[in-house]
Amino acid sequence: MAVTSIRSISAALKILKPLHAPNFISKKKNSFFCKMSIESPSLTHSITLPSKQSEPVQILAAPGVSSSDFWSAIDSSLFKQWLHNLQAENGILANGTMTLSQVLIQGVDMFGKRIGFLKFKAEIFDKDTGNKVPGIVFARGPAVAVLILLESEGETYVVLTEQARVPVGRIILELPAGMLEDDKGDIVGTAVREVEEETGIKLHVEDMVDLTTFLDSSTGCTVFPSPGGCDEEISIFMCRRRVDKEIITHLQGKETGLREHGELIKVHVVPYKNLWRATADCKVLVAVALLEMAKKEGLLPSLAN
Repeated sequence: MAVTSIRSISAALKILKPLHAPNFISKKKNSFFCKMSIESPSLTHSITLPSKQSEPVQILAAPGVSSSDFWSAIDSSLFKQWLHNLQAENGILANGTMTLSQVLIQGVDMFGKRIGFLKFKAEIFDKDTGNKVPGIVFARGPAVAVLILLESEGETYVVLTEQARVPVGRIILELPAGMLEDDKGDIVGTAVREVEEETGIKLHVEDMVDLTTFLDSSTGCTVFPSPGGCDEEISIFMCRRRVDKEIITHLQGKETGLREHGELIKVHVVPYKNLWRATADCKVLVAVALLEMAKKEGLLPSLAN
């Protein structure tokens, strides 16, 4: 009885399809075979750059990137500006020696309803050699920083902010700075707003001097702190004021920042003569270099009383 049961079960198993067998549906009448995929289709989109009509570019989504994030990334000002930069007068694709074939969207970080950070990988090749150009991009867009000079009793001071910077794992002293929140280019307004949020100091747009405009026009009149991996370009402004010594004392150690945005900021005021060695923040060091060269060339407006 037991032997019969085992043989019956064995015979039944032989007519079942193995778990690892491909899932084919056969239609013998039309000799048609259809393989059923259990994987969801990948997100893809094709674009054509105005300067490269014959070279379509495939945009792909990496695993884990949602459909909404994928299309938001493609439509974002960050991505559109990057494509524009590629085709600009001094862009990578300008002289026709290189080509962009594919972009892989790898990650999107939202700041409320807008994209704050965008991570993608671009496949760009040199046409002559066939070699690939390193193309990992962390896109965050344009930003502004402000060098605030406070003159009091014959001494010039600079306002810095102390912030916890998780990417470098350090507490950093740096210039008040912030990202542009849209693609409308209100750089000066953003600079004034960021200074007030981070230091409590109210500035006026007409008092701002853009130090980066003293650079040669071929540079784009901005600075790139880490162009090997990030698209960030920074405009550096300067503002000078004469103040009473009590204001210097009041600012020292003041806690500011938008707490609801996770900003825990402490204000520091340091003598300008010590600034170049007080911090490793590249925005500070660039500002010092631009200011000193502009002073040497006589390019700065005089300080009003």
